[in-house]
Amino acid sequence: MRRVRRCGDTALLVELGRLEEVVALYEALTAEPVPGVTDVLPAARTLLIRCDSPAGLGAAESAVHAARPAAGRPARAGEVEIPVVYDGADLAGVAALTGLSEREVVAAHTGTPWTVAFCGFAPGFGYLSGGDPRLVVPRRPEPRVRVPAGSVALAAEFSAVYPRESPGGWRLIGRTALAVWDLAADPPALLRPGTRVRFTEVCDG
Repeated sequence: MRRVRRCGDTALLVELGRLEEVVALYEALTAEPVPGVTDVLPAARTLLIRCDSPAGLGAAESAVHAARPAAGRPARAGEVEIPVVYDGADLAGVAALTGLSEREVVAAHTGTPWTVAFCGFAPGFGYLSGGDPRLVVPRRPEPRVRVPAGSVALAAEFSAVYPRESPGGWRLIGRTALAVWDLAADPPALLRPGTRVRFTEVCDG
């Protein structure tokens, strides 16, 4: 299902049924940029397409309807390896919720590639999808007031790395020293939509 709605004078909002459709359409539209389109912003079930003028909306809408997302498309946004120390405060709880051992949780998290589906919540916070389905867990009943930067976490079907210290209700399974948000970098966000991510286990220190 693709429903296209006008969003102001220079944008379209495309509604889709599943996250996988959003990711596939995002990759199709960014692989073959449409003249006049200045930005494509994915979310969980929608794509916002911004144009440089109202005149560009027609071509953008035609491109949406004509797009035929292809499976296995190369990662245009690049690939990132994230080293993780798996000692998170919720690792045992995730193991209990999933019926896995802690070592099996780590193996599942590192054993499948993830893809940044969309960004939100905070600058540099990427929602990573496509991991091992056994790792689907609910958020914590009570959010933490303070989650350290670099915390690696799970919630629902997503994984994420907290780009900076903030409140948060995701379940913490580890931590990384890799900065995913750096204002001195260009671009500041390491994890952008379409980036493929593979987590690897490292020892502390």
